[in-house]
Amino acid sequence: MGKTRKFSARWWAAKLHLWLGLASGLVVFIVSITGCIFVFQKEISEVVYREKLYVPEAQWSHTLPASTLLEIARKEIGEGVTIRNFTIPTDPRKTWEFMAFEGGDKDAITFAGSVKYYQSVHLNPYTGEVTGRTNYLREFFIIIKYLHWSLLLNTPYGQPIVGWSTLIFVILLITGLILWWPKKWNKKQQQQAFTVKWKARFKRLNYDLHNVLGFYFLIPSIILALTGMVWSFQWFKKTVYVAAARTNAAPGVLKTVSADSLLLKRQPAAVLSQTALDKALAEARLILPNAKRFNVLPAAADPSAVLKINGYGHEQTYHNRDELQFDQFSGKLLGKRMDIEKNAGEQLVEANYDIHIGAIAGLPGKILAFIASLICASLPLTGFLIWWNKRRKHVIIYKPIIPKHA
Repeated sequence: MGKTRKFSARWWAAKLHLWLGLASGLVVFIVSITGCIFVFQKEISEVVYREKLYVPEAQWSHTLPASTLLEIARKEIGEGVTIRNFTIPTDPRKTWEFMAFEGGDKDAITFAGSVKYYQSVHLNPYTGEVTGRTNYLREFFIIIKYLHWSLLLNTPYGQPIVGWSTLIFVILLITGLILWWPKKWNKKQQQQAFTVKWKARFKRLNYDLHNVLGFYFLIPSIILALTGMVWSFQWFKKTVYVAAARTNAAPGVLKTVSADSLLLKRQPAAVLSQTALDKALAEARLILPNAKRFNVLPAAADPSAVLKINGYGHEQTYHNRDELQFDQFSGKLLGKRMDIEKNAGEQLVEANYDIHIGAIAGLPGKILAFIASLICASLPLTGFLIWWNKRRKHVIIYKPIIPKHA
């Protein structure tokens, strides 16, 4: 009997790296390049859509009541379309955005087929003038976002593909580190491991771009992948929560209800809700004087539903969120849950989006996320070229031997 061949950890890492890379490369490239494009979505949009998003300085004064602006937005957006929430920046230069969304066919194959409408209207808060409308189903960055999220497929179909490809990418990063690790830590191998030879031939340059840049951006790439997996897998999200919170107890949820039906008989519901909205917003401003923006979720048709107002501590991020709930008829504060009261697990999960796009660290974080995403997008391409060149090298081409005097 022949001797059993022993395979090293490096050999297994190479095989996993190759075949998993070939299997997931296209999806990883699409997800990475779209993530790279989306990082500066807000900054680019504020330049491209400046007239829609900003108010001339000469008009700065007292804003119209929120209830008045909400009614203007409802008339502008049309019948049969429900405004789910609206954003109030505390920056006096900015317009207010009123957002309408409703899901469509749950069994649709594509993202567009799964949405009935997804649009918004922007208003000048001082005059009530409509500064612009947006159909998000045709907006460039939303298309990029959902290409990143689910390959433009309906979430139940596209998200698992993206999620498992992202998990595979994490394995690729780990096996890549094993393959990168020098066999000997001498001067020559250290130089090869840490330096890109920019003047080398294409094959060597391509190898260095894959090997060296992959190492330098290993940690940012893993962070991008893991934060993406939080949305893809509930089990992973729960794991992150438990690890940070150090408890498997469910996150705290603020539960309140509006006044009973007796109050409905005193005044028309529409008048009550409009008055309540303005009162609630005024109180929210007093409770959260340092909020950079408010997100208002009008109460649903259910009489027990509450008016929700969330205050954010930063202008363009989603962590550090304080939650207030008000009676939809009287505007009375029913409950509040401040960000500081949340456990570490809740805070980490709420900060996941900001970590994912680098906004948690401001502009430097976004720049790092942009470059890391670009490197992630390049890895499937450079890796494929490495494999293709090796494959061509090992192909034996047989030429027929023809006698000279045949």
